[in-house]
Amino acid sequence: MRLFLAALALPLLAGAAILPDSIGTYQKTGTSSPKLSSQPVWDEYGLKNAETVDYAGGGTTFAVTAYQLADSTAALGAFDWQRAADATASKAAPLAAETPKTLLVAQGNYLLLFDGYKPSADELEGVLGGLLNVDDTALPTLPGFMPSDGLVPNSERYITGPAALQAFDPGIPPSVAAFHLSAEAQFGQFRSPKGAIGLAIFRYPTNQIAQQRMPDFEKLPGAVAKRSGPLVAVILSPADPDAAERLLSQVRYQADVTASEYVPTRKDNIGDLVINAFILIGMLAAGAIFAGFCMGGFRTFRRWGRKGEEPDPMILLHLDRL
Repeated sequence: MRLFLAALALPLLAGAAILPDSIGTYQKTGTSSPKLSSQPVWDEYGLKNAETVDYAGGGTTFAVTAYQLADSTAALGAFDWQRAADATASKAAPLAAETPKTLLVAQGNYLLLFDGYKPSADELEGVLGGLLNVDDTALPTLPGFMPSDGLVPNSERYITGPAALQAFDPGIPPSVAAFHLSAEAQFGQFRSPKGAIGLAIFRYPTNQIAQQRMPDFEKLPGAVAKRSGPLVAVILSPADPDAAERLLSQVRYQADVTASEYVPTRKDNIGDLVINAFILIGMLAAGAIFAGFCMGGFRTFRRWGRKGEEPDPMILLHLDRL
């Protein structure tokens, strides 16, 4: 019976509302499902729920579209994909971009698009604070290996599987990328005097796997490839071979090694240990002396209260009779 009820509840949970009924002084006026431009890519990013909510108030109307994805990595991929070509970085959130009329924000495994109105800091905090089951895992570091010189703004794409690879860099077959080996990729377009250059950087779990995949990338028609640690950088049929070589030379893997170092505390100081031992001895001695005075004072007080009476008899063991 419980399993049956849980099965009935699953569709309701999947379609649960993401956005609040009000944002500041603006109230919800309607809800609809957003149109998805490429369902296979959304499925690959693990889209769980999506909704578009219309708000109105004070003569202003705007819409907010929210996407709930599998994790923060998927939200990063969707953020790069849905970001407008003319967008600029926004200070509204660590991962945010804006145009004159829109604000795109990624928070954990959620992606929010405000169209027609940019919320204030308090309004945005209220919306983000109301999101449920937020994935707080750290974002991938792979985008940090993408060169910045000559990069076309907002051309980056984060690729997690075959559908995204087909959409953003179709010249590389999924079988060569080998996503079943836990590969992920970052793609970007670069300017050169002779034309645009598309660079894809694949990251594999180990250096050995990247080394094994390298020959397959080199066999692609017109491919120029380079391996650096677990990274494989690939450019297909570059319009400017010299610019492509300079671009590949900027892809360098540098591991961040964090050593666990023990930080000594006061308890590790032998001098503090000896001092604390003497303090403890002093406290115990003071306690014993105080207890002795209390016992002696109590017995003296009893004697004063029994004037004319015989003192307490002495307890004798009579060991000589044994």
